[in-house]
Amino acid sequence: MISQFFYLLKSRPFLWFLLIINVPGTIYGYYWYGWQLADTKPIFLLFVPDSPTASLFFCFVLIAFLLGKNWPLMESLAAVTLFKYGIWAVVMNMMVMVVTGELSLIALMLIFSHLGMAIEGLLFAPFYKLKPWHLIAVAIWTFHNDVIDYVFGQMPRYSMLSEYTSAIGYFTFWLSIVSLALVYLLSVRKGHFKLSIR
Repeated sequence: MISQFFYLLKSRPFLWFLLIINVPGTIYGYYWYGWQLADTKPIFLLFVPDSPTASLFFCFVLIAFLLGKNWPLMESLAAVTLFKYGIWAVVMNMMVMVVTGELSLIALMLIFSHLGMAIEGLLFAPFYKLKPWHLIAVAIWTFHNDVIDYVFGQMPRYSMLSEYTSAIGYFTFWLSIVSLALVYLLSVRKGHFKLSIR
């Protein structure tokens, strides 16, 4: 049963299916950030659209898998950021519901799509070919992004949650650590479960 599941994951039809879902999702994600990007200083542009950039990393991972290859640095970036920003968006949208007492259809769409992001990045963990330096590089990227977001004020804007920014920043810091730890356990730690994409 487990072997059949992982065989399905690496099958070309399923990889194409995920790519077809993730490409338009990534494009929509950048569109969603459009209004914030429009008044963002150029030096911060790369660090503002967190979720679509995570999805973009995963698109490159899927392309590599379809070519029968592994791009480990991209795999590490995708796995960590998909889980981190997937869970982050789910929590933020649930917080919006608590604060406003409402849960819109758009919020529901964001919750389920981002939950899918968090899951898909970890599902392929046995196929990643990560070394410790890949995760160290991604840790630098991840914590640098947190500084840009919560020291320089470039976090995704949820106006109704603005009074909770400090608490959200603290939560995000620990979410970064959890995300890095999960990817370490699943794809870097000695003796972890390994499979080949070929």
